[in-house]
Amino acid sequence: MTTLQYLMLDLVVILAAAHLCGTAAKRLGQPRVIGEIAAGLLLGPTALGHLAGDAVFPAESIPALKILAAVGLTLFMFIVGMELDHRVMRGRARVVTGLALGSTLLPLALGCALALRIAPGYADGATLPFVLFVGVAVSATAFPVLARILADRGMQRTLIGGIALSAAAVIDIIAYSLLSLAVALNSAAGNEAWRLLLVPVYVAVLFTVVRPLLRRTITAAEPLPWLFVGLFASALAAEWLQIHYIFGAFAFGVAMPRDEAFLHRLRQRLEPAVILLLPVFFAVTGLTVDLTDLRMGEFGLLGVILAISVFGKVAGGYGSARLFGIPHRDSATLGALVNTRGLTELVILSVGLEQGLINAELYAMLVVMALVTTAMTGPLLSAFHPTGKAPDRPPTPAPRREAARTAAAEHRVEHVPAPRRAAPAAEPSGPE
Repeated sequence: MTTLQYLMLDLVVILAAAHLCGTAAKRLGQPRVIGEIAAGLLLGPTALGHLAGDAVFPAESIPALKILAAVGLTLFMFIVGMELDHRVMRGRARVVTGLALGSTLLPLALGCALALRIAPGYADGATLPFVLFVGVAVSATAFPVLARILADRGMQRTLIGGIALSAAAVIDIIAYSLLSLAVALNSAAGNEAWRLLLVPVYVAVLFTVVRPLLRRTITAAEPLPWLFVGLFASALAAEWLQIHYIFGAFAFGVAMPRDEAFLHRLRQRLEPAVILLLPVFFAVTGLTVDLTDLRMGEFGLLGVILAISVFGKVAGGYGSARLFGIPHRDSATLGALVNTRGLTELVILSVGLEQGLINAELYAMLVVMALVTTAMTGPLLSAFHPTGKAPDRPPTPAPRREAARTAAAEHRVEHVPAPRRAAPAAEPSGPE
């Protein structure tokens, strides 16, 4: 078979497996993205690779698959950037910022402490970027997946759902910023590290020059070609600056003017390409993961990673919510929601492996962590809210001594409606 024929065969296998596994995940009450990530793992050396991997995914077809995956990831990160709207924090900034910081700093600290301990065996490069990367990996939250979970459970317009989604958006920004710092530190030893000094110039140009041009572009008769030119130019610039192309795509999305009608039409037009190409990204990820190579001792480390990831997120989210007077059950719900990692985590891990920040063994364990923590969200929500829906407002706690503090916290957030958008367009029927 020719390389093109292998590529077509690979797409048939990948899309079929992603659809079947995604449908199975939905029937089990899980987001489709769980099934699609699992399909990627099954197609790799963990399962199919040991049986017919070379016959289906020969070496000559892998570069083409990686290019398709990069294009899909660029479009996805652009949409994620578009979905982030600073207006969702209006009137609830203190509560959202507190939740975002609490559910980020605790797992970040725990992850960095663990990374210092395991660096000699798992760091492929310098220790500092490795430590920062592991901290970021265990403290991320998946804004797009969380939006879909909230929409599926009818929670997107509740107070708790709005706070959780707003906090996830802030956490995304923190995570991508720290990830870019880890990549920059890892690149600083190279001969072209001077390019990193131009990053502030790139950001300034994007928001002071490009954004006004985008306002004019979206009023054109056919703006999409020019938007694609700008998107991939931004991704190219970020890659040249050594901060990875996903940051260029993400930043370009953030720079888009907040014209809701236009953004809605744009998401609809990008959906088919993202639904087609993201499963290729999952498959490429799965081809680099071999869980059968994990040694018995590494399952102990996997358990530690899971423990600090879940405890750090849930405890950090719960504790910070309680500090703002949110009642016990709703604080626990918020802790469970920010524990969702999903596709955001997979993007972060792919960057870490590609940049040589971690080795293949730790990468495999962190992929398992991403799957497990995302799959936990549904059962935890069912435990805290058996009806599957959160109340429109947190009930006042029974103890009288907490009443005043709770009333003040609710006054700061209740008068603001939840975000209008139920879910990002990247994942309506594809990845969730």
